Amino acid sequence: MFRTALRNVLAHKARLLMTVLAVMLGVAFVSGTLVYTDTLSTAFRNSSQKSYDDIDVALTPQSSDTVPGVPPKESRLDGKLLDTVRHTPGAASATGIVNGPASVADKDGKLIGQGGSGGNYASGKDGKDARYPLKEGAAPTRADQFALDEDTAKKAGYHVGDTVRMSVDGPVREQKLTGIFTTGGGKGMSGGSLALFDTKTAQKLFGMSGGYSEIDVKAAPGTSQAALKQEIDKKLPRDGVSLATGKELADNQAESAKTQMNTMQTALLAFAGVALFVGIFVIANTFTMLISQRTKELALLRAVGASRRQVTRSVLLEAFLVGAVAGASGLVAGIGIGAVLRALGSGTVPDGPLQVSTSTVLVSLGVGIAVTVLSAWLPGRRAAKIPPVAAMNSVHAVATTRSLVVRNTLGALFAGAGTAAVLVAISLDDGKDTSRYMMGLGGMLLLVGVFVLTPLLSRPLIALGGPVLRGFGISGLLARQNALRNPRRTAATASALMIGLTLITGMTVIAKGVDQGISNVAASALKADYTVMMSDQGQPLPPDAEKDVKGAAGVSALTPMRKDMVRVGAGAGTDGRNVSGVTGVDGKTFGSLGNLDFTKGSLGSLHGDRVVVDSSAAKEYGLKTGSRFPVTFPDGKKAELTVSGVFEGNNMFNGIILDKDTLAPHQKRITTTQLLVKMDGGATTAHKDELVKALGKNPALSIQDKQDISDAVSKLFTLLLNMLYGLLGMAVVVAVLGVVNTLAMSVFERAQEIGMLRAIGLDRRGIKRMVRLESLIISLFGGVLGIGLGVFLGWAVGKLIEGGLPTYELVLPWGELGIFLGLAGVVGALAALWPARRAARMNMLEAIKAE
Repeated sequence: MFRTALRNVLAHKARLLMTVLAVMLGVAFVSGTLVYTDTLSTAFRNSSQKSYDDIDVALTPQSSDTVPGVPPKESRLDGKLLDTVRHTPGAASATGIVNGPASVADKDGKLIGQGGSGGNYASGKDGKDARYPLKEGAAPTRADQFALDEDTAKKAGYHVGDTVRMSVDGPVREQKLTGIFTTGGGKGMSGGSLALFDTKTAQKLFGMSGGYSEIDVKAAPGTSQAALKQEIDKKLPRDGVSLATGKELADNQAESAKTQMNTMQTALLAFAGVALFVGIFVIANTFTMLISQRTKELALLRAVGASRRQVTRSVLLEAFLVGAVAGASGLVAGIGIGAVLRALGSGTVPDGPLQVSTSTVLVSLGVGIAVTVLSAWLPGRRAAKIPPVAAMNSVHAVATTRSLVVRNTLGALFAGAGTAAVLVAISLDDGKDTSRYMMGLGGMLLLVGVFVLTPLLSRPLIALGGPVLRGFGISGLLARQNALRNPRRTAATASALMIGLTLITGMTVIAKGVDQGISNVAASALKADYTVMMSDQGQPLPPDAEKDVKGAAGVSALTPMRKDMVRVGAGAGTDGRNVSGVTGVDGKTFGSLGNLDFTKGSLGSLHGDRVVVDSSAAKEYGLKTGSRFPVTFPDGKKAELTVSGVFEGNNMFNGIILDKDTLAPHQKRITTTQLLVKMDGGATTAHKDELVKALGKNPALSIQDKQDISDAVSKLFTLLLNMLYGLLGMAVVVAVLGVVNTLAMSVFERAQEIGMLRAIGLDRRGIKRMVRLESLIISLFGGVLGIGLGVFLGWAVGKLIEGGLPTYELVLPWGELGIFLGLAGVVGALAALWPARRAARMNMLEAIKAE
């Protein structure tokens, strides 16, 4: 039986080629993902170790600040502590590190990249900083000088001696570029700029008051990191400073990178799983047709003594050989994909050799073999159950009424259960993951149910195209009959394309709805003409930003937004519970700048102890209009606030909103995260230019009107969708191979029929047209099912999203849906090129004699 299986593989090389390609693509996706993520993980781990090669112990401040994202103004690491550490037994040297936000502008005054950071060039005894080797020029030594990383300098076209505009911790300044340095060990590889100043200047710019953000210590020869850490710990105050060895820091950074890589790997493998799932249909269809063509051969084997088990084993062995070849070729292709991805990421991630682990090799081969063998098991088992006499007479070709009834009943049950689960998930509002799990289960059951019902659905849906096909004469009529002749084969071929288009359509509908929902937030929640914030939204605005904007021509109303945290309830302790975010605004002007959707009460007069709360906070703390509730402010003082209104929270306004003058006395530092601005005459180019000018043309600031906010959201979702399209494109390619394979084998199977058609007068052009139309019908059938399912599932998931984004709005992207249906047609047209050409070139006499 082994020789028989091997002979069958070699005899059907061309027919199995598409199956090998389908499996190979899925395996290549898997192995490419594993190679790429393993390479990045290793590179980041090595980079982490290299970054901390010169650090044996690091000291960092422990901040008790309650304002998220705002660094402490006064560091606990001062010059006195640095001297103490330097003279600690076992310490060879200690370096004070200063860092903070610093955004560099290009020659047009625009921000380079997504933001940037700054630090100090800590010159050692040799006048050099080993962390940042200088490539050109010299280190900064005066307040008006700085050094810039090589990548940013190249991107902006800066050279030593240039004067550069930058925003350092808020204010705009001009600095002379004295040096360009390289960043070793993975530093500065986040895509942003890195600017270095002399230590005194950096301390002044970043508000360190003679202190440091970090102190790095190098151990003397013979002293271990653990021993040095223990010695330094003896010299430190009991709290306020955190100690870690270089190894601990490297391990933590490597672990963080590994977690990120695992997340990326899981996401990419999910798309690879989709491609392999689609490939299952291709493989099962191929083996079903191959076995159908070899029915008499298998019957003869049974007649001469082969058992059912031996026949099944022969088919599975054939599948094993095909899977092994596909897995091995997929592994090689995957290594190539990993290398390409690694090359594309060059410059943004640490360098390192390509990693091909033993587990990647085993997984790739195992996946290829397992998918192929499992897909071929059912056709092989079905073939083995056919009685030899029946097989020789080909009476098995027609599916029994009972089998069709069972199939359709199962399909209806799965589809019904899936639809019910989806509808139940929509109705659930428990605030937990139950609805999402139910939605996922329902979607899977519905997809399986529709797949099982596809043969039944194919007849009415394909029949709808009958009037159009009549316009193509006898070729159109034959194409329709061929597509309906074997509904199971048509269904299996169309289902591969259906799955890919279901996912693509569903994601498009969801993304368009979320995009519209966020745009609705900007349109409905804002009365202001402009918002002003830092490009790096985690940073507070410069202290003078509010004053500068207020002095701009045309400003009619202005409010800052100041974030902080309070504890709600008289018994709230310091355990982190009952913590709510609060936003301080100008109570006099907020009503003309923000547009809150109140469910109860109103904004009223927002001053003193009067506040408004969002509905989730009201529900959590049992609040309603008129409620008085105790809070503990950041400084520990307690007060009672009164609710004047409850509103629906959104991405811009949520939590507790109160007057800034009520919050300010209790804040350790008053920081503004955003400004809302209204101008006389609305948003115009002139008004925006006026604000830019008033803020000193600060490259780190972002000034946006409602349209800018919507465009930024749309750009983000378009980028995300394009990435998803690219990843799901693999599934569509596999589906194309499935259509090609089915048509090619169908042409071979119908050789006698095609020869007869040629003999009675159908020319080569008519034969080609017949095959192409058949391919087009099958592809469009799969496309219609996929788009219909995708729209339904997109609508259902959107209902869940509405819970977290009330402004979510179902948007049917008719243009994209038309493109997807057109894509299905293109798939059919392309897939038919080779089979149609092959059918047309058949010798009619040899075809008529074909068995």
